[in-house]
Amino acid sequence: MSTLSNQSIPQITVRELAERMKQADHQLQLIDVREPEEVEIASIEGFTYLPLSRFSEWSGTIQSQFDPHAETLVLCHHGVRSAQMCQWLYQQGFTQVINISGGIEAYSVLVDDSVPRY
Repeated sequence: MSTLSNQSIPQITVRELAERMKQADHQLQLIDVREPEEVEIASIEGFTYLPLSRFSEWSGTIQSQFDPHAETLVLCHHGVRSAQMCQWLYQQGFTQVINISGGIEAYSVLVDDSVPRY
């Protein structure tokens, strides 16, 4: 079995994310792994919040919370923590995991400047 360290994690740009979120006919699983204080500053509607600092609280139920075979997009501030989450999701058997390149920072700059930057 190959490991993710030998593979690149699929990426989506924030502009592609915005377009995909407009498509009502496509069901996306959206996960934000930032901390609660970050989400209070800036957020994007439609995301489920799973702070990495609370991993022990939600990790055991990830298979029942989400469909492992549905497209799952993961967000953080810049894209590093979300990439870590993507790797973990692959290890849990998720098959369509995509990291949101640039995170909410890029989303604020390139898509929606009403989303606060921090």
